[in-house]
Amino acid sequence: MKNILSYLIVSFFFLSCTKVVDVDLATAAPKLVIDASIDWVKGTTGNEQKIKLSTTTGYYSATFPTVSGADIIITNAANTVFIFTENPGTGEYICSNFHPVIGEAYTLKVVLNGETYTATETCIGVPDIENDIVQNNDGGFGGDEIEISYYYQDNGNEENHYLHRILSPVSTFPDYKAEDDENSQGKLMQEYFSDEDLKTGDSINIRLYGISRRYYDYFRKLLTASGANSGPFQTTPGSVRGNIINQTHSGNFAYGYFRLSEVDVKDYTIK
Repeated sequence: MKNILSYLIVSFFFLSCTKVVDVDLATAAPKLVIDASIDWVKGTTGNEQKIKLSTTTGYYSATFPTVSGADIIITNAANTVFIFTENPGTGEYICSNFHPVIGEAYTLKVVLNGETYTATETCIGVPDIENDIVQNNDGGFGGDEIEISYYYQDNGNEENHYLHRILSPVSTFPDYKAEDDENSQGKLMQEYFSDEDLKTGDSINIRLYGISRRYYDYFRKLLTASGANSGPFQTTPGSVRGNIINQTHSGNFAYGYFRLSEVDVKDYTIK
């Protein structure tokens, strides 16, 4: 959609450099979006978790309508039920007694307007980010950017997939990258971040998530659909569908994904 819009804007630019043109884009009927990202930050119990419900919206809209009135539970392998209760009117459903376990399978169930949505996923662990974060003031492709690099040890006994999220003061949206260990089995893995606008005193927040192969494939498609350089949640991700299934009416699918990840977090201040 963005490519089409860009083409129209350029075409109208040559016709008139002074007239503002509003492009009338067709808007599809709203679809349910289930953001069921369970993040277990290392050093915490992981008991406080949140699931968000919203709907898709028009291209020019800056907000996503929230969805209230759903019944949401997650069940673990021992059939323990964790209830998510809405903070009234917000579309945010909170659980304060969740119990994450690495390697355990969980099932999500969302009941809304007489329809039932389900998904199953495993909680995935993640290695520690090493403490020796390295700063290079002559980094980047042109050697003119401040660059940091950080490291983490891959487990050589299994296939692993990772999600990187880096938030800095110079980025409107976080930077994301999905990565596997296909060529780095059992090795000390390295990741970079650089920007020409970084300066001394800027705080960089690094998050490393353990993710499943299914989520890795999904997220790479999401990045491609939305523009990897702008962050994956800037625009509605088109037809990219996750692992959530409408058990009542399969055609009325929901966007979003049910994911459970252990997360390591590091903060770094530019020197």
